[in-house]
Amino acid sequence: MKRPITLTAIGLVLALGVASCAQPSDVVATADVAVAPAASEPMAQVAARVDNFRLVTADGFAKELYRLKDAPAVVMVMHAAGSADSAKAAANLETLKAAWAPKGVEFMMVNSNPHDTRDAILADIAKNHISVPVLEDNLQLVGGQIGASRVGQAFVIDPKSWKVAYSGPLNADAIAAVVEGKPAVASAALATQPIAFPGRSASAKAAATKISYSDTIAPMLEEKCVACHQEGGIAPFAFDNYEKVKQFSGMIREAVRTDRMPPWDVDPMVGKFKDDKSLSGDQIKTLVSWVEAGAPRGEGEDKLAKVHHVAPEWPLGKPDLIVDIPKYTIPATGYVDYQYPTTPNPLKEGKWLKAATAKVSQRQGVHHILSGVIPAGQTTKGMQAWGGSVGGYTVGMESTVAPKGIGSWVPAGGDFAYQMHYTPFGKEAVSAEQIGLYFYKDGEMPDLVMRETPLVDQFIEIPANDGAHKEIAYFNFPKDAILHTAVVHAHYRGTYSKLEILDPSGKRETILNVPFYDFNWQRMYEFDQPINIKAGSKVIATYIYDNSKRNPANPNPNEKIVWGDQSFEEMFYTSLRYRWADETAKDQKNYDQLLNKTRLMGMLDDNLDDKVQMSELRGPFKDRIGNPMAFAFVDKNKDGGIDQTEFEAVMSQMRKPGAAAPSASAAPKPPMGGQ
Repeated sequence: MKRPITLTAIGLVLALGVASCAQPSDVVATADVAVAPAASEPMAQVAARVDNFRLVTADGFAKELYRLKDAPAVVMVMHAAGSADSAKAAANLETLKAAWAPKGVEFMMVNSNPHDTRDAILADIAKNHISVPVLEDNLQLVGGQIGASRVGQAFVIDPKSWKVAYSGPLNADAIAAVVEGKPAVASAALATQPIAFPGRSASAKAAATKISYSDTIAPMLEEKCVACHQEGGIAPFAFDNYEKVKQFSGMIREAVRTDRMPPWDVDPMVGKFKDDKSLSGDQIKTLVSWVEAGAPRGEGEDKLAKVHHVAPEWPLGKPDLIVDIPKYTIPATGYVDYQYPTTPNPLKEGKWLKAATAKVSQRQGVHHILSGVIPAGQTTKGMQAWGGSVGGYTVGMESTVAPKGIGSWVPAGGDFAYQMHYTPFGKEAVSAEQIGLYFYKDGEMPDLVMRETPLVDQFIEIPANDGAHKEIAYFNFPKDAILHTAVVHAHYRGTYSKLEILDPSGKRETILNVPFYDFNWQRMYEFDQPINIKAGSKVIATYIYDNSKRNPANPNPNEKIVWGDQSFEEMFYTSLRYRWADETAKDQKNYDQLLNKTRLMGMLDDNLDDKVQMSELRGPFKDRIGNPMAFAFVDKNKDGGIDQTEFEAVMSQMRKPGAAAPSASAAPKPPMGGQ
């Protein structure tokens, strides 16, 4: 993952330490990378075993090494953009891939050059027709650990033990030896372009032993980790003293190298977000170096032990209104259908909501809470009748706070309604959850109105044993809007998501990229600068699902999976919080009905041409008009696709008594912070 790197004091020492070495003409020296060693210098010692890692490819997808444990061999080759040595190795790699990939061997290239930008890597991929993933290792944690030294250097890895069986020039015999269980081929040196790894030098290792726990490590953990890792926090243990950090130091190193912690899954190369929970590149390198140096205590006070960190009962302060959700007994085993409790709305007059937070008593058993308002006098009680959200919860995200001057209206009377997703966890437990609501003061109102709706695709169909199945859906925004936040949600098989805007001019821009979606954490990503959406733009969500045996969370890779409420089923759900550009609290112009009008078109129209071709039909639409005769009858203008007008005619027919089809109004309602 290409993270920003600055030249720290340690980095400066390392750079000065190698400044006298010769530099090849095609290695660029910048403040981000030390001068490369001379080609005549000996190669580094290759590691006996490769540690697990998760890196992002140049095109934005995450790859985790240890998920390839069923492969007969893994071949990793060092890449450098613009290098002749890299181009030659890539050509040889493609030849070997053609021979060995059909037998299950996995191939990849790793770029450990911090100065190679993502665009430069993508250009090199295109120029040299590279078909294997090229992983970005700009922090040099992977190349540094395995013992890489040269561009084009190949490593043949045995996934049964993760031992490095061979290192050197690409060698078919070395691959065959691992695949066929033959004696290993002797590793060999190569005289290609060197790669500098300043963090691997003796001076760097000596400097790592002097990293201050008191001044550097403890403040870093307090800033990025203690909010969860504290007494009463969501994490299973607290970082409350040096001894505890030392105890878990190996786990910390592994979690950071695989990018599982901190749980902040967005691609740092795409967009900027408020309240960023991630570690910077410098922080990651410092933390890993400190752990690998033995996690020395050093001098100074233990700042984690000095302050007794306890998770507050209400992180946003005492709520203006605390709502008790009706209790529910979660069984020890099995699964529970969604529950829909209601409780009377005690407000005697309407109020503007500015924030909400959840207080959850059974974190293991409560997967999510969604909410809404059923207005007074309304007889329909289903989710389709709910008004705006009044708080919610999902793992890792308890609170939602509107920007200053923005709010949502909560009417008086009626009921507060909830969708509760309970998950049995081995013992019976009573769930007694609370929602705290925070309002604008009496007589005070926000200037602007926040709205929220989910971009979903209820027609997903994920084939059995498919490790990379893609689904796409979009919203057509009918009016100018301003997008504030996005929440990505899938279930166990979800592995990737991104959000794009396609404006009327044809410009397509990725505004959110989640290379490795983690079902265990749901985050609301708030754009550092709200995103302007021009009228006529498409907001496009893409999801990739891993329904293969390589997905350790997959309940059953042999099943075809469709949309469903339970976690062993699947979802395609991106919750958006936005404003209509010309709407104010005093002059409300809710265009959500116009937005919803094309919701179903956006679920089916995978090629984004504002028509549904016969090959795109799914669910009841495929059953009803999925044959040539019926499709031709509906396609009045005979252009080979069903446009919005023609689609509305189909919907009108299917809504008649005796014909069932989902409608835009039946789509899932938005959570207050994800589902």
